Amino acid sequence: MNRLLAYDEVIVNTVADDNYYLCARRMKQSTKKRIAKGLWAAVVTLLLVVATMGYFIYQRLYTPNIQTADDGFLYISTGSDFEDVVQLLEEKKWLKDEATFRWTAIRMNYTDHIKPGRYKLASGMSNKEVVGMLRSGRQVPVKLVFTSVRTKIQFAQKIGEQLEVAPDAVVNLLEDRDYLKKLGFTPDNVMALFLPNTYEFYWTTSADQFITRMKREYDKYWNDNRKRKAAAIGLTPVQVTIVASIVQQESNKEDEKPVIAGVYLNRYRKGWKLEADPTLVFALGDFTVRRVLNSYKAIDSPYNTYMYSGLPPGPICVASQRSIDAVLNATKHNFMYFCAREDFSGYHNFAASYSQHLTNARKFQQALNRRGIRS
Repeated sequence: MNRLLAYDEVIVNTVADDNYYLCARRMKQSTKKRIAKGLWAAVVTLLLVVATMGYFIYQRLYTPNIQTADDGFLYISTGSDFEDVVQLLEEKKWLKDEATFRWTAIRMNYTDHIKPGRYKLASGMSNKEVVGMLRSGRQVPVKLVFTSVRTKIQFAQKIGEQLEVAPDAVVNLLEDRDYLKKLGFTPDNVMALFLPNTYEFYWTTSADQFITRMKREYDKYWNDNRKRKAAAIGLTPVQVTIVASIVQQESNKEDEKPVIAGVYLNRYRKGWKLEADPTLVFALGDFTVRRVLNSYKAIDSPYNTYMYSGLPPGPICVASQRSIDAVLNATKHNFMYFCAREDFSGYHNFAASYSQHLTNARKFQQALNRRGIRS
């Protein structure tokens, strides 16, 4: 009997243990499921947060934020700070959203890395594109042009209109004897250094950088062939340019320039005074003059070629390359005089004798009188 009870007790205990372990396992599985669900919920929540943040960042970085009627240029002056840049963009009304631009600039570390320059902005550009361009300093070069310039001041103003450099800074170097001596020029003849053309410069180019670049262009132009031609007519490159400046002011007819150049070279070789009317106008300083009067010949100036023999001390304008080449390839003839044609075609009548020249001059003066041109 006792053995039977003991056996039954073992069976009961075994069943109880099985029930306990079964319940425990079920509880453990339930806990795992709850944990798994919690983890999935956390992961989903995190993914949603990341996606939301990603979308937020993407919107600020890549959404178009520039609007212009046409592609425009942003000029950031030397010494500008970030607030100056924002103000420029706001003044032009190019920013759709200033806040997102500021946010992007801060995160791309642009606010303390402002680079001056001329930058091209286009409609549809994103904050990332704009800030990346400005921070890297990828400015667009200026196509600089200078033609029909008479004086240093006019020249400096022309450069100042196209580059950031102040005109005064250019003039100061063009008057600096020690600075120019290193380049092989003087304040009188330095305008021979500049050859009209279209050049690419960064807007932030300094006066010194500009002149140094022009010296390289000058040296490139005056190659051995042109130097030989200058020597063959008994002139230096600077002297050729001085004559070319006079020829250029005498005529805008390219086919006639070599003939006019030949007249001045004939006078120069014979030791005559050049007696060039454009030099009188330069000495007078009034470039609106249409008729050169005899009274101008009394102006005491080294540029008065009626008063002084030889070449003037420097060019009377920035001579074009075609005018310079016209002197280097001057026509060989025996003409010593020329006068504008009475038909106002822009061409000239040439003469070897003074008597023929007087006849030609009289025709032109009468034509001026008929048109009422007195000065």
